[in-house]
Amino acid sequence: MKDFSAGGSVRPATNRLGSTQTALAEPENRWPDNAGPVRFFFGPWRLFWLALTVRLASIFLFHYYRLPLLDDRFGFGFEMGRIARALATGYGYADPFRGHTGPTAWVAPLFPLLLGGIFKVFGVYSNLSAIVILSFDSLLNALIVPLVWETGQRCFGSGVGRWSAWIWALYPAAMQFAVRWVWEMTLTVFLFQLALVLALRMGRVGNRAGDGPTWRRWLGFGLVWGLLALSNPGPLLFLPVCGVWILVRDSHHWPQQLPKAVCAGLLFFAVVAPWSLRNQRVFHAFVPLRSNFGTELYLGNGPGATGLVMKYDHPVVSMEQLRLYSQMGEVQYSSWRGKLAKQAIRADLPRFAHLCLMRIYLFWFGEPDAGARRMEAAGRALNFGFTSCAGLIGLALALRRRTPGAGLFFAAFLLLPVVYYLVETQARSRHTLEPLITVLGVFLFQQAERRWGFSFLRLALFGPKLADNGNRG
Repeated sequence: MKDFSAGGSVRPATNRLGSTQTALAEPENRWPDNAGPVRFFFGPWRLFWLALTVRLASIFLFHYYRLPLLDDRFGFGFEMGRIARALATGYGYADPFRGHTGPTAWVAPLFPLLLGGIFKVFGVYSNLSAIVILSFDSLLNALIVPLVWETGQRCFGSGVGRWSAWIWALYPAAMQFAVRWVWEMTLTVFLFQLALVLALRMGRVGNRAGDGPTWRRWLGFGLVWGLLALSNPGPLLFLPVCGVWILVRDSHHWPQQLPKAVCAGLLFFAVVAPWSLRNQRVFHAFVPLRSNFGTELYLGNGPGATGLVMKYDHPVVSMEQLRLYSQMGEVQYSSWRGKLAKQAIRADLPRFAHLCLMRIYLFWFGEPDAGARRMEAAGRALNFGFTSCAGLIGLALALRRRTPGAGLFFAAFLLLPVVYYLVETQARSRHTLEPLITVLGVFLFQQAERRWGFSFLRLALFGPKLADNGNRG
């Protein structure tokens, strides 16, 4: 059955008897779907199961559940692992570093609370706990597959949606944080992509039956963004733009949509409020989500900063900084370091601008790995930079073509990295945008194939003859 979910114009079609009937034209930018083996038997949910199987197999095949034993297993979740241990052993949401240093809001609570529950049931820093949390991350990472498929299909057609989902399902770099890292990245990416797909549905991108900004979708939008704020507040800069974009897409009926948007906002604050109230009670200060911004600002911009985070001056590494952190308390310590960072920035604004430019480069082209071999580091840098360039050029092309949703994607690319440009960036910082980068990169190559009459993906998978026949078909 032909898939019309991506939308298209109506055109007359003639049957064998010569009568005229109405059919939907394929979107102009779709890949041909009549290339034999290219018509995979996998839909998005079957592909989800394949992706999940690959991720779970990787965990056991490469023993990723055997996490480092060094430094009292600090590598098992880092600060989040320490907080989870404190939760599981009765100290509450506390102790992000060595020893018992008291209550904390160093990181947002959603992932540490989840990990603490796993520690409570399956053992603190046990291999079984590692298997459970990495399997959970793998589940979330595999659930991104149908979200990527829908994003690509709604905006660019079935071919882009399908190939983007296959790449996300099988590309090792797309799954690395799920199968190897105990941190919040996978949870954050899943929630962000879910929020983006909700926005596309509410904005009627793709013109599917049932699309539109219903009460249920608005409330789901507020709930997802509330959970996202409790996972990683970084993407919140994008939230107002996303909400306004939905309202503008339904501008003829915005008076009816405004109460729904207000209720979605109230639900968002209801999800976040208990954590903020807890912080107010514990610290006697306004800490809406996290307390460590001043420290991170200093580690990225203080004296001696080069664009990379000064890990040697972090309480995780420096015993002197840990002592000061324990004596001053978390909020006062972070405020003190933030003041020092602002002094250093004001004293040399050109240096701060240089550091920001350096971080922009590192965000899109990757942080150097001093421990990697030269060829390995070069390959990693090439892969990181190539995918960034493909995504950025694909975004520029989508904006030029005025593709539905392109403006929303542009806002995401513009706003999500801002905090990392100003403070500090690491390789995982780009991960929230990587599903979009995948979709836009596939769109770029699809358009190149249509322009040049040559199929890169069919050539790679099935050989030159099928690649040529696919473009003629």
